[in-house]
Amino acid sequence: MEGEKVITVNKKAFHNYTISDKFEAGIVLQGTEVKSIRIGRINLKDSYATVKGEEIWLLNCHISPYTHGNRENHEPTRTRKLLLHKREISRLIGKVAERGFTLVPLRVYLKKGLVKVELGLAKGKKLYDKREAEQRKDIERETRAAIRRSR
Repeated sequence: MEGEKVITVNKKAFHNYTISDKFEAGIVLQGTEVKSIRIGRINLKDSYATVKGEEIWLLNCHISPYTHGNRENHEPTRTRKLLLHKREISRLIGKVAERGFTLVPLRVYLKKGLVKVELGLAKGKKLYDKREAEQRKDIERETRAAIRRSR
């Protein structure tokens, strides 16, 4: 999208889950966390979002300590609050209450100077679904290569 700088993408989420809906959320950060994110020192692997009360929290997201930070540096895997509109939160609470749905961070990006997290409403894939998707990707890759060779 225009005016966005993608910092990181959670590629494993697209492999392990079927994404049904996407939401843009702000995130509550400390100063050194913002600096670390801007230089790309964030890892979304194994991270997820959960609902606690009327709020949504991001867990297991690793933001490396800022190299020039002093004793005020942040804890790398602390729980961070996500900022969404109240109606979006209530909608997500209803969806997550359904069996099998979870909230997974898909990417982190900068939008107008602010750090945003794209959350995906996801349902876990079975092993045979993962294999099928992998086969489909291989076939597409091979056909593209064959088309290029035939030119």
